[in-house]
Amino acid sequence: MFETIILGFAYVFGLAARRVGLPPLVGFLAAGFAVHLAGPALGLPEATGPILHQVAHWGVLLLLFSVGLKLNLRQIAQGHVIGTALVHFALSVALGLPLAMALGFDAAGALLLAVALSFSSTVLAAKMLESKRELGSFHGRTAIGILVVQDILALAVLAIWEGQAPNLWALALLGLPLVRLGLHRALAWAGHDELLVILGMLGALVVGGAGFAAMGLSSEIGALVAGLMLAGHPRAKELGHSMWALKEVFLVGFFLEIGLAGMPDAQALGFALAAGVLLPVKGVLFFALLTAFGLRARSAFLAGLSLSAYSEFGLILGAALMPGQVAGLALALALSFVIAAPLNRAAHPLFERFEGTLSHWQRRTRHPDEEPRSLGRADVAVFGMGRTGSAAYDRLTDEGLVPVGLDADPFKARAHVAEGRNVLFADAEDVNFWREVDLGHVRAAVLAMDDLEAKLNAARNLRARGLTGPIVAHALHHDQQALLTEAGADCVYLTMTQAGIGLADRMQQALTI
Repeated sequence: MFETIILGFAYVFGLAARRVGLPPLVGFLAAGFAVHLAGPALGLPEATGPILHQVAHWGVLLLLFSVGLKLNLRQIAQGHVIGTALVHFALSVALGLPLAMALGFDAAGALLLAVALSFSSTVLAAKMLESKRELGSFHGRTAIGILVVQDILALAVLAIWEGQAPNLWALALLGLPLVRLGLHRALAWAGHDELLVILGMLGALVVGGAGFAAMGLSSEIGALVAGLMLAGHPRAKELGHSMWALKEVFLVGFFLEIGLAGMPDAQALGFALAAGVLLPVKGVLFFALLTAFGLRARSAFLAGLSLSAYSEFGLILGAALMPGQVAGLALALALSFVIAAPLNRAAHPLFERFEGTLSHWQRRTRHPDEEPRSLGRADVAVFGMGRTGSAAYDRLTDEGLVPVGLDADPFKARAHVAEGRNVLFADAEDVNFWREVDLGHVRAAVLAMDDLEAKLNAARNLRARGLTGPIVAHALHHDQQALLTEAGADCVYLTMTQAGIGLADRMQQALTI
């Protein structure tokens, strides 16, 4: 009965949120509060609480595992990532401590609340970046790197405050290279069906979650580490895709559980409102620090905006160290999601609108996210160097043309360069790139990115910059074909349709032999 009611609430509130332009996760938060209020009248049993808690916990573990699959340790070991995370933590605690004390909390409680609010939401940032296909972009990698450092800080605070320490089983960490080898072999043997999904759950929930918990370490970090161990495997992307729907379903439980934690009292409501007022300060601090560490204004703005929501780790700290404040923290978290989610959806238009003001704050130096100003001798530009773009690039080379690959993932661009391709780091949604780049000898373009908005933006800007040659794009859905044609594409291949036509052509050729 409980599962039926709560799923119904989740669907109705999630649909309502989407209808007003908010992500469904905001509706799931509201559904949790609604179920909490309606629970006594509906006669919901308290025994179902642990079940939902387990589902929510698995959702977080699966999310962190998925993030780990896309993570590169080199993106964490950078000055602008570690430096920004540490300085932001210190400044946030310094600003939050007097505010919490002014609201009537004692020194210890105020310190814990300030620490809890200093972190950013891994769940929201990862979901928003993933939905926009920006996890691999420079600003996406920067944001995820900062989140990993923050998560480590949060777990350190929890361990220190509770006096916890890893047990003797933590020595098993020395065997991680062997575990990694075993996971890689298991992934190679898993095939492409349900065994692949089961392997993902095994890595996230058992090897990472339960395994690290047994050693006295965080199951959340364990899930992230399990994903990291598989990140370099050629089938890591396929594994991530296979886990997507399962992860989304379990994460619904996480958002519902926040609302079910209870309704806030007057003090908690005041705290949540004060935390909401401080939310812009959180984003401004990130922007200021990232530009101080040498990033361009655009990367600093997009990364800072994705980090401008309070963290679910605040609830973990609250539940463990100050149970009486969980309701206030839950409301503050929900309020931050309501504010941050729509802003993140409009991140690129917002930057374009305020670019003049924001660009004044970036340093006059070479930035680590610098984009090319010339495409050299290339006569065809290939945007998006995944499997489709790489195949197009190689085919163009075989035909005697001179292509240049462009990708928003700097690590992917470097990997292609190491394989002998001419690939540059460039973000097709960056107005600065289009303003400054010299298309040179480019006569045609291939749009092979996954994200529709990026393809539309590229097509419009290529035409605006005077490209009169053919623009060829691919799309998964028929409704995207008209949009891309209107934006300037001459030919739009419906990927799955063309694959079917190709199969039929090959069959016909085989029959005529």
